[in-house]
Amino acid sequence: MSKNEHMNCPIAKTALLLSDTWTMLIIRDLLSKSMRFCEVESSLNGISSRTLSLKLKRLEDEGIVAKKDLYYSLSKQGRKLNKVINAMESWGKTL
Repeated sequence: MSKNEHMNCPIAKTALLLSDTWTMLIIRDLLSKSMRFCEVESSLNGISSRTLSLKLKRLEDEGIVAKKDLYYSLSKQGRKLNKVINAMESWGKTL
């Protein structure tokens, strides 16, 4: 099966979009409240400004994050990831 054939699979699409640690942590933090860029950066120890900027832009392009004025927040679609984040947290606690 080629890479393009996998993109018809909803799990593959989701994994590709959310597969890196920073993306999941950005979503985790924005689930609690809207945040300015500097607040998101401060909450993610070790992320560079450039990486954060690229990740937020990609999440905006995908319709997961919305930017209004100076604040980033999850869109309606992004808030649906709450169940995924909660499941990952619960599973992670068992390790």
